[in-house]
Amino acid sequence: MEHHPAAARLTEAAASAAQQHGGGPLLRIVLVVMIVGCALTAWFLLRGYKQKDD
Repeated sequence: MEHHPAAARLTEAAASAAQQHGGGPLLRIVLVVMIVGCALTAWFLLRGYKQKDD
């Protein structure tokens, strides 16, 4: 495997950013997407159980 100085700098910059900011914004995005996905899945599955009174 070859050594790439640019890749090493990129990895170092990513590690530095992760230490400074943590995973807060990413975790919030993941949680919001999961909650919205669960709500949409529940709505899609439960709408088939609606009884029609015709």
